[in-house]
Amino acid sequence: MNISSAKKPSARFAPWDNPDEKPLVRFKNVTKRFGSFTAIDDISLDIYEREFFALLGPSGCGKTTMMRMLAGFETPSEGIISLGNDDIGKVPPYKRPVNMMFQSYALFPHMTVEANIAFGLKQDKWPKDLIAERVEEMLALVQLRKFARRKPHQLSGGQRQRVALARSLAKKPKLLLLDEPLGALDKKLREQTQFELMDIQEKLGMTFVIVTHDQEEAMTVASRIAVMDDGKIMQVATPEVIYEYPNSRYVADFIGDVNIIEGRLVNKTAEGIKLSWAEGEPEISIANNVNRSENENACLAIRPEKVHVTRDEPKDADNKIRGQIDDIAYVGNLSTYHVKLSNGTIFKAQESNIRRLANREFTWEDHVWLSWRSTAGVLLD
Repeated sequence: MNISSAKKPSARFAPWDNPDEKPLVRFKNVTKRFGSFTAIDDISLDIYEREFFALLGPSGCGKTTMMRMLAGFETPSEGIISLGNDDIGKVPPYKRPVNMMFQSYALFPHMTVEANIAFGLKQDKWPKDLIAERVEEMLALVQLRKFARRKPHQLSGGQRQRVALARSLAKKPKLLLLDEPLGALDKKLREQTQFELMDIQEKLGMTFVIVTHDQEEAMTVASRIAVMDDGKIMQVATPEVIYEYPNSRYVADFIGDVNIIEGRLVNKTAEGIKLSWAEGEPEISIANNVNRSENENACLAIRPEKVHVTRDEPKDADNKIRGQIDDIAYVGNLSTYHVKLSNGTIFKAQESNIRRLANREFTWEDHVWLSWRSTAGVLLD
């Protein structure tokens, strides 16, 4: 998986690290049941003003239920959801300073672009001159001025997505909810639109919460990500921390590609500890994990791009193992090598394709060495 390194808010923007900062949205011990089924299980979560926050997880993990409770379409079975200082658990959707952009866009086909954007403002009985001013402002924001008189069927998918966004933003909500907003777009347009969303959110200084199952999308747009599974939040952190320091096997395996090695911790020193993991294979050196004890069972996560492939045995590597190339995944800028070790384990390594395919250094059935630094792996609970 190629994780995008998109523009993020300034490193100084980290209200979650400031104990004096009050969250805009707070879930406190929230549970949601549908009959005997528990969709959300005792979740507590804070989301701060000006965040672009992502709820990420597979289908059925509870992320859409979280968003529907924020929007007011569902009420919690237990716990409190607050926006600012107000408990909004039982406030109806139309009375919340929250708007939602749906995956289907839900545009009115018989209305022009400007009429679609103005619809909510008319419903709220804004004065005509203020409606016209706000619609013009939104058209400029999403760069659709010249399409103002067109109807949705005369627009591309990306343009319809921007109309839906403009309509959602027109009423100046405190919180904008985005439900898989880019799912209907092709890959290239989706990537372009991710950056447009980030720019708009940054310009407006508004809080966005996006629901997605796309790891790359969440990693690209979000200031923080909540990884969910089975109605629970597994980890909340910045994209960098989620990727580099997952707190569990589930998170490591869900985000990106990873090698997971199971074993037992041995030979602890001040510099680190070793993992004994397979008969006939050398122990793996792990630095900066001195808080773990000897004789514990543990899992080690190593990202494939941190593993180097060489034909000759590396002399100064902290860790090295030998195997045979079993498969190669070529994705243009990268190749992922699946290397079978003597015990049958498949280990993945990723290399940039700086040479043309015909001049690739390694091919199927080649015997190679894999090596990585002692700081490359992360011990998981």
